[in-house]
Amino acid sequence: MLNPSNVNFSEITPQIRELTQLCLDNSAIDPSLYTKYKVNRGLRDLNGKGVLTGLTEISEIKSSEIVDGETVPCEGKLYYRGIDIEEIVGGFIREKRFGFEEATYLLLFGDLPNKDQLDHFTQILANYRSLPTSFVRDIIMKAPSPDMMNTLARSVLTLYSYDTNANDISIPNVLRQCLQLIALFPLLSVYGYQAYSHYHDGKSLFIHNPLPELSTAENILRILRPDEKYTELEARILDLALVLHAEHGGGNNSTFTTHVVSSSGTDTYSVIAASLGSLKGPKHGGANIKVVQMFEDMKKSLSDWTDEDAVADYLKKLLHKQAFDKAGLIYGMGHAVYSLSDPRANIFKKFVKSLSEEKGLTDEFQLYSTVERLAPQIISEERKIYKGVSANIDFYSGFVYSMLNLPLELYTPIFAISRISGWSAHRIEELINAGKIIRPSYKNVAPRRDYIPIAER
Repeated sequence: MLNPSNVNFSEITPQIRELTQLCLDNSAIDPSLYTKYKVNRGLRDLNGKGVLTGLTEISEIKSSEIVDGETVPCEGKLYYRGIDIEEIVGGFIREKRFGFEEATYLLLFGDLPNKDQLDHFTQILANYRSLPTSFVRDIIMKAPSPDMMNTLARSVLTLYSYDTNANDISIPNVLRQCLQLIALFPLLSVYGYQAYSHYHDGKSLFIHNPLPELSTAENILRILRPDEKYTELEARILDLALVLHAEHGGGNNSTFTTHVVSSSGTDTYSVIAASLGSLKGPKHGGANIKVVQMFEDMKKSLSDWTDEDAVADYLKKLLHKQAFDKAGLIYGMGHAVYSLSDPRANIFKKFVKSLSEEKGLTDEFQLYSTVERLAPQIISEERKIYKGVSANIDFYSGFVYSMLNLPLELYTPIFAISRISGWSAHRIEELINAGKIIRPSYKNVAPRRDYIPIAER
């Protein structure tokens, strides 16, 4: 009999490896069957186009247009509730305001707020930006995780226990829950990091309280940094990042998760925890971490960052699985929907240059620009692709976060701090328009077999 006290639950034993081989031997499906049965893998057709599974008014992504009856690629566009994201950003930048709270209001309620409505809304968020008594000590400080996304998901699920109306999915109650989570995500994320940093890395522990008069971006920087200080440019660029990441249609993995799990009628905390689990994946929210790590490897490998031939050679090695993580990818290049351009990356790049100048990192910015220019041509030469390739928002967001001295552990949680606005809007939309539970169809392709008595096996 096993003695539980002597069991290493993290160890992969020989028995586990043996059973793993059974999984590998008996779970692989013949790739040709996907074509035979016209199965849309990843809910995309054979041309890579997403399969229509629902309707939404929250946001729209445009990557192509009809010309003479033919679908042709166009410059990427992103609309929040029908309004071009470039116009939204241009508006609050011109007026020298922070934009995340305005964008959140628009996504949730469908209209741009006037000044009084926006002031009232930001006050509601400020009032909710306080965790239950002893939550930091009893929940966040206990068993800190090395992954902040798991910490965030655990905190969200624990908040269920503090909500006397946790299972009520009426729209007023769900809106209340969503607003509270939007307000609390920065605290849950940053405090989770502080706990991990203290207990695992031996750093000093400090917990700063947010200030009600500050924006979400300002509060993130304030409660993260020991001296609570930040520049105006730093706060405005982080705010811009939050706006650009807040929403991206109903078809991305985590938002689709929000719709699927909401359709079951479960509580808000379970829905958001599921969405966090999706966002954590390196193929979704964790992509900008890979971009930063790739560039760090590139900078170590290249003696001259301005040598374009050397940069091009490194990019070819990436594609041929001879450099960095040998995955065959140039991280930050290409997008599931956009082809000619990602509008979020285009907007971001203008401000990234300014931040690099403030931080004295213009050489790094030039390297990013060189890769952005060379990579599409190299990819088209080395790979067979069905659409154009351009830099996506992850290409620059990781660089921005590194210039802001944000720890790598917080890159994906910051994505979540932003995307909770879009998830909330989609959850409410799903509940208001609820029909039947979302149920994709799967075809069984296992051959029929006879049962064999155990004595004869």
